[in-house]
Amino acid sequence: MTLVDVRSTAARLPDAWSSHLLGRAGGAGVKVLRMDGRPLAPESHDTAEALLVLDGTLRLHAGGTDVDVHAGQMYVVAPGVEHAVRAGSRGTLVIVGQV
Repeated sequence: MTLVDVRSTAARLPDAWSSHLLGRAGGAGVKVLRMDGRPLAPESHDTAEALLVLDGTLRLHAGGTDVDVHAGQMYVVAPGVEHAVRAGSRGTLVIVGQV
């Protein structure tokens, strides 16, 4: 078993929105990144993706709806659903999904 300080790992990343693979669990990758307020272009994936906010807020547009995901909350994006990060997203985000 490996202990990882997720927030410290995110703080050390050289660039915001550049994810770092923390490990794998059950075939999924567990990644962390820092959000710095910039929006990101829409994307979609063939598999579901879980977005867990450790601190701050993820401002998401998913499936035609705006949703704010706050610290301690998680949003699961279903396979094939287009989603984009809206401006103003800041904090630490953990992503669990296909790598």
